[in-house]
Amino acid sequence: MSGNKGPFQGIHSSEGLEALAKEQQLPQAGWQQEVQRGHAFGLEAADSIRDRSISTFSRGELPHFAGINTFLKAPYLEDVHQVGCHDVAVMGVPHDSGTTYRPGTRFGPQGIRQMSALYTPYNYEMGVDLREQITLCDVGDIFTLPGSNEKSFDQISKGVAHVFASGAFPIILGGDHSIGFPTLRGICRHLGHHKVGIIHFDRHVDTQETDLDERMHTCPWFHATNMVHAPAHNLVQLGIGGWQVPRPGVKVCRERNINVLTVTDITEMGLDAAARFAVERASDGTDCVYISFDIDCIDAGFVPGTGWPEPGGLLPREALKLLEFVVRNVTVCGLEVVEVSPPYDVSGITALMATRVVCDTMAHLVISGQLPRQGRPSWIQEACAMDVGQAWR
Repeated sequence: MSGNKGPFQGIHSSEGLEALAKEQQLPQAGWQQEVQRGHAFGLEAADSIRDRSISTFSRGELPHFAGINTFLKAPYLEDVHQVGCHDVAVMGVPHDSGTTYRPGTRFGPQGIRQMSALYTPYNYEMGVDLREQITLCDVGDIFTLPGSNEKSFDQISKGVAHVFASGAFPIILGGDHSIGFPTLRGICRHLGHHKVGIIHFDRHVDTQETDLDERMHTCPWFHATNMVHAPAHNLVQLGIGGWQVPRPGVKVCRERNINVLTVTDITEMGLDAAARFAVERASDGTDCVYISFDIDCIDAGFVPGTGWPEPGGLLPREALKLLEFVVRNVTVCGLEVVEVSPPYDVSGITALMATRVVCDTMAHLVISGQLPRQGRPSWIQEACAMDVGQAWR
């Protein structure tokens, strides 16, 4: 043989070759710190253990089947006053009192955290190691009150506002989609005169004023776009369609000039064109964009663990690619993933999809230079406007 090539050399795709090279450039300081933390807090391993990176008590990522299930085995931050010391803060919102038919999303944060233990912080194709490139913490769950949407909304808004104002990037694990309004209200409280666009992945428009006489999970964007900080023409909805889109919500979309793309629109335009449309509309005149990802935007065959499954949605690869195009090309101020309902899930695959959405978003933020932040973004104001979006009945 000429050229002295080894077996299989030269048959990798270009992405595979690039991924191999990217891994070599990644540091390992974060992993070494995790090992040292394990020894300091969990004791060094028994003398018979040859791998001295192992501790007696499980601390950090390994083993995946042990330990406390924070998101991605990130450190649990008990003192939320210290959240600003981290680049990203994950918080759970175990609220499903806004559900109108099949409850269970109050267990969504638990389910997502449990399935996230399957993952490492490293992604092969993207060449990103979250442990090495950002600081991530899990602040636990917001204390919601079953049976009271409005009191829970107040709790959610206060918790999100606290994290957002700290400069940490907020990631919210729902919970039903009624939380979309109070999470965005929490962000708007610290925007000052700035404005936020919304990119909403879903099969349902969620723009009714009320459902069963209350602000339920079909209503968040009616009330969010009542806030001066979140104009309705900067709301973009991706994946809408099927037999569960109430006509009162459609009427609101029409009256408020909300941007709606169906799955057919997206597939016929192409994912890059659909993402470009979403970014242009959501960022027109705004300073940042909030992403709300309802897991039921994906075809029900892939995400059975949700309260409102609908066939004909996006395929997982389509949704993830669309998310990539969006996050890498717009200034993102926060992410929520909602409507994961473990009681209806099969082998945790819906919770795993939610985990993938969160991890991919963090990676795209790193690649696009949005994380780690070099300082508090100019659109985060320290002063809190508590009266944002309060008018209700």
